[in-house]
Amino acid sequence: MINPVNIVGGIAALLSTISFVPQAVKVIRTRDTGSISTGMYAVTVLGFVLWTAYGAMQPAWPIVASNGICLILSAFILTMKLLPQHGKEKVADAVSVKGSGKP
Repeated sequence: MINPVNIVGGIAALLSTISFVPQAVKVIRTRDTGSISTGMYAVTVLGFVLWTAYGAMQPAWPIVASNGICLILSAFILTMKLLPQHGKEKVADAVSVKGSGKP
């Protein structure tokens, strides 16, 4: 029997996890982080650190996996925000798919 609680939790984890992808892609493509809030991403990264730790202490590996991925993506965005422009260029060039660099 399908458990509706697991379905809701799985969909929530999937949506939360992929929610940072568009912002990360935009930062890589444009190298622009001017409109991103440093404080918001610092708090978000800390929240994901704690959620990941919480999941590990349970142990609840779906919580660890989804929040671990969110942590990586949000930490990447925060790191790009904090880097000087030449650092952003280097990182974005390193992770860009060939041919998808600056517009």
